Amino acid sequence: MDPLTLWYVVGGLFLAALVIVGFVAVNRRSAVRRAEERRQLQAGEAAGGRAGDDRGDVDVLDRPSGPASTGTVDDTGTAPDVVVPELDRPEATDTRLARLRRRLAGSNNALGRGLLLLLSRDQIDEQTWEDFEDTLITADLGVGPTTELVDTLRTRFRVEGVADAGRAREILRSELLALLDPSMDRTIRADRTDTPAVIMVVGVNGTGKTTTVGKLARVLVAEDKDVLLGAADTFRAAAAEQLQTWGDRVGVPTVRGAEGSDPASVAFEAVKAGIEGEVDVVLIDTAGRLHTKTGLMDELGKVKRVIERQAPVGEVLLVLDATTGQNGLTQARIFREVVDVTGIVLTKLDGSAKGGIVVQVQRELGVPVKLVGLGEGVDDLAPFDATVFVDALLETA
Repeated sequence: MDPLTLWYVVGGLFLAALVIVGFVAVNRRSAVRRAEERRQLQAGEAAGGRAGDDRGDVDVLDRPSGPASTGTVDDTGTAPDVVVPELDRPEATDTRLARLRRRLAGSNNALGRGLLLLLSRDQIDEQTWEDFEDTLITADLGVGPTTELVDTLRTRFRVEGVADAGRAREILRSELLALLDPSMDRTIRADRTDTPAVIMVVGVNGTGKTTTVGKLARVLVAEDKDVLLGAADTFRAAAAEQLQTWGDRVGVPTVRGAEGSDPASVAFEAVKAGIEGEVDVVLIDTAGRLHTKTGLMDELGKVKRVIERQAPVGEVLLVLDATTGQNGLTQARIFREVVDVTGIVLTKLDGSAKGGIVVQVQRELGVPVKLVGLGEGVDDLAPFDATVFVDALLETA
């Protein structure tokens, strides 16, 4: 073989060897990469499986909606922790009652001004009584209760020869308490029996009805009740979202339907979910109905009847705006006829309210004021206490 041919052969063999070595190296790197990818995938699946086991099947009765992890595996091959929303801690009842007294004592409502008028006079003459009577009527105490209170006070002051403000205050306190009737049962029927306690909340739009449901959920959670919300106000835009937001803040689930769906079916499903989940209380928010519309009021009666196919409705709370006066009483009479109202929630009972409405609404309906709203804060809903209410008014005076 001549030298040139030998050189070609050697060069060809050398090139072939280089190709073989390169091919082997590439395959080796690919195999290593595939093995690493398999390892990471297996690690991710294992971590994901652990997170899934911890989370379980989430439904409306397990926990409220909130932020969750993306499930992405980090460089260490472990899944990040699931993000759990921080829940609010509602105020206890005693704290709410203390705020009720402070708010009422610090307000300048018409009833407080009327009491001040009587107690600040050195001599109580006929004109003083007439001014006092006019002020009480302005405070929405009502003509009947006002006449009764004035006549009783005039008689007692004359018979007992009241000559100082201290004694006048004592008499006034006892008579105001008598008007409010402290013996009325103001407890919220929220104790579970064989089925959850069911509470319907009714009222016209603008009274703070949905907000009251959310605040009442906070009150019950503070009493260690297991609560479920039913968003049966399907006619008002965003009512369900508003209610769910309230529930999420304290860890209370919400059953809701599509906007415009049948409110009775939503209420039915909420009670059904409450029974299956063995909760203590199911709170049903209803559509804010115009009390002058017979068809809409009939629909509200239907909601109650549908609920009672599964569990009795133990409480029907009517939400009234304390500033609406006689219009609020008209609403109350119609609602009572349709759904058998068991208690009143008075909202906006702060400096702008005429506190006498508490007496008048109880007299008109024969049912107690059970809760009062004092402001816009999340915990500004308190059980109504007749003694606290009267003492706060007398502090104002």
